[in-house]
This record gives sequence, C-alpha cells and structure tokens, in this order.
Amino acid sequence: MRNRSLFLPLRWVAALLIFVAVILTAMQLVRYSRIRSNFPPGMVIASIPVGGMDGQQAAERLLQAYTGVPVEVRYRDAVIQIKPSLVGFSLNLEAMISAADLARVSRPFWAGFWDYLWNRVPTPEPVPLISTLSEERLRTFLRDEVAPRYDAPPTAAIPVPGSTSFQQGLPGSVLDIDRAVVLISDAFRSPSARTVNLTINRVSPPRPSIENLKILLEQNILMTGFDGTVEMYVKDLQGGQEIQFALDQGQVVRPGIAFTAASTMKIPIMASVFIHEPEPLADSVAEQIQLMIEYSENGPADKLMENVLDQTTGPLMVTDDMFSLGLENTFLAGYFYPGAPLMQVFKTPANQREDINLDPDRYNQTTPAEIGMLLEDIYYCAEFGDGTFAAVFPGLLTQNECRQMIAYLSKNKNGALLEAGVPETVQVAHKHGWTIEADNLMHAISDTGIVYSPAGNYVIAIYLHDDNQLLWDPANLMVKNLSEAVYNYFNQ
Repeated sequence: MRNRSLFLPLRWVAALLIFVAVILTAMQLVRYSRIRSNFPPGMVIASIPVGGMDGQQAAERLLQAYTGVPVEVRYRDAVIQIKPSLVGFSLNLEAMISAADLARVSRPFWAGFWDYLWNRVPTPEPVPLISTLSEERLRTFLRDEVAPRYDAPPTAAIPVPGSTSFQQGLPGSVLDIDRAVVLISDAFRSPSARTVNLTINRVSPPRPSIENLKILLEQNILMTGFDGTVEMYVKDLQGGQEIQFALDQGQVVRPGIAFTAASTMKIPIMASVFIHEPEPLADSVAEQIQLMIEYSENGPADKLMENVLDQTTGPLMVTDDMFSLGLENTFLAGYFYPGAPLMQVFKTPANQREDINLDPDRYNQTTPAEIGMLLEDIYYCAEFGDGTFAAVFPGLLTQNECRQMIAYLSKNKNGALLEAGVPETVQVAHKHGWTIEADNLMHAISDTGIVYSPAGNYVIAIYLHDDNQLLWDPANLMVKNLSEAVYNYFNQ
C-alpha cells in the first residue's frame, strides 16, 4: 500500500509533464506550420529579403524595388530619369517566386520541424534576379533623345579665305553609348545602385568637308587672276571621296576637258610596258623607264614602245590599253620624235566638246580625272594586288610590278609644282609635263601624282592651259599653292 501511495504522485507529475510536452510540441508545430506557409527567415529573392512574407507580399516588394523607382542618369550637367517601361524592363515574378517556393518546401515537413525544434533552420539559397530589358530600345533612346540634346559635337576646320590653310576645328565630347548601355542595364538590375554617371568620349575635330576643299581651291585660282583654263582632280585613296572641277577665264565650266598630255603620257606608256613585258624587267628596259620617268626624256619613251610593244604601232597599243581600262579620252597617236607620223585621228568625248576647246595636241591627250584614275589603279595594285588592273589584265601585272612603277614615279624629283606644296620628307610619286609650241611659248603645264601624306594618301592632278602664254613663275606658284591646300586638307 505504501509503495502505491508513494508512486501515485509521481505518476501524476509524469502525466502532467507529458501533457505539457504535448501542448508545447503542438504549439511549436502550429508555429512551424505558419512559418513554413511563408518564406523562411533569411530568404532572399533578387537581393531583396522576403523572409516571413507570402508570395503576394514578396512580389509587391520586388516590384516596388525594381520597377517602382526609375534609374537616374547623369550626363554632363543633366539629370535624366529613365522609367523601366521606357526600355522594356520587367521582372519574371512567376519564375522567381516559384524558385523560392521550391526552396521552401524542398525539405520534408517533419525533418524541417525537427531542425526547427533544435533551432537548426538552414539559411535558404538566394534566388537570383530573372528579368528582361530591351537593349535595342535603350540604345535608341540614348542615340535619339539623350545624345542629340546633350552632346557637344566637334566642329570641323574651315578654309581661311585668301590662304592655303584651314582654321583649326574644335574637339567635342559625345556620349559613349556602348558603355552607357552596360551601366544603365546594370542599374536596372540593382535594387539599390540606381544612379549612373555616364562616360564621355573625346572626339577630335573632323576633317573639313571635301566640298570646302573645292571652294578653297577655286578661291586660290581666282585670287591669282589667272585668265586661262585650269582643271583639277583629287581623290582620297582611303575614304574614296573625290573632287573634280574646272575654271576657264575665271568662270566655272564642266570638267572633263581635253588637255595635251605632254610628258604625263609617260605614265600610260610605263603601265603598258609593265603589262606586256614579262617579269623581271630586262636591265635595258628598266634603264629606259628610269630615263623616261626620272629625266622625262622622249627618246627612251619611243624606244620602249618600239622594243617592248610594237615597232610600228607601239603608241596605238598604249592607247588600246588605256581604252581597255575605261579611259576613253586618253590616247597616244604617234611617237615623240620630231616629224613622227600621226597614226590615227582620235575623236573623244573630251575633244569633241563644243563649249570649250583648248586645241590639244592631236598626238597625245588626256583629262585630269583619267590620268588620276590611272594612278589610282596603280596605287591599289601596289597596295593590295587587286583593282582594275587585276580585272582587265589578269595575270599580266603583279603587285610587285605596280610597286616598281610607284618607285619610278617617286624618283621624279624637281622641287617644283606638286612637290613644292608638300614637306620635303613626303613621298610624291608623280610625273610633270609642259609644252613649248611652234611660237616658242609655253602654253600648257601639268603635274599629276600620288601623295603619301602622314594623315592620308591621295591622288592629285592639275592641268593648266593659256592660249596666250604661261609664265613659269606664276604658274608654278599657283600649282604649288593648290598642292599645299590639298596637303593641308588631309593633314589638319
């Protein structure tokens, strides 16, 4: 009896403890169930803490952080607000909430409850941002709205009236759009770093327009009071732009005038020799080319046509080669020696013009543009091994041969005309020429070449004619100034 009386209170105490334990466990179970129904403590979605929130609350918090606040862009002195809708920025809430839900229920209920009881709730893995943004719309906005309004574009150099130079342009600063797209995109994907300082690119002054060069050249000619005829052709060998103009007695006329080619015809002769003579050139041929180009001798030109082309029709072969290249106004109708017969009368678009006729030599004629285009063909052949020569004379003219032609033309040193307008260190591959007519007066001067300038290579051709007389000093000075103006245009 005593033992029963002794254990009875203990039983009641044990029962009470069990009851209390059950009640406490039930309370913890209810509490854990509530916690489990929401996102667990420490849950982070797209860098936003959402622990203890349900899916709806978490979605609202994410929208507020990412789409409720615009990105602030600072460019120069301007502050620009960019709304997410402007660039098509949106959150994929469904995917992010689903990923968070998966992390919430991935652990079995009772295993999770046990860890909860022992205060061993693990920190869930953060869910990364899942969003979309239209870089094309952002780039368009920056290009069409921001840059035109706030950029400070550079100003081009402009011609200085009465000179051969240009007034220096001013540098500018423009938006670095590629970098801006990256910075702004990153800001939209951040809930806190929503301010962007855009970067600026410094831009050097551009070269003046080639039309401005044409105006400067025309002004220079008019200032001299030259009452004869002048035609110019200039070709930018990198950019491809060109100008071509003519003045007759101070009035603008249509270019494409037939001029006496004189010694500039030796460029077509040299090209034909290289086309028809196998590589390598015989020493005798190379010597004759040097005498023809470097010393401008006529005898070697005749010998080359007789020995390399054809003893009878050599000049006509040169003409055929030029016609094949599309140079319809460039021809040679006879040899250079005095009394040489005229082999053929050539009628060309240039010498059949009714508005202007300089009575060019019936033996050799060209236009500034055509002799310039021939030099352009030689240049591209020498630089790249292709171009018109490769298309018209496949396999007959190599890149090395074209480089040899450039070398011959570069040895033509006279220190006057085109060469006088550029620094002595600049390579000028050119051929000059002039004519003394039956009246023992000079009526035509020409110089055409390739100028290898530091800031860009170009072709230039200048042809002058005066029915009365061309005096060397003023004519040379005018060509020198025109050459200098073109050089200054390319080398601001």
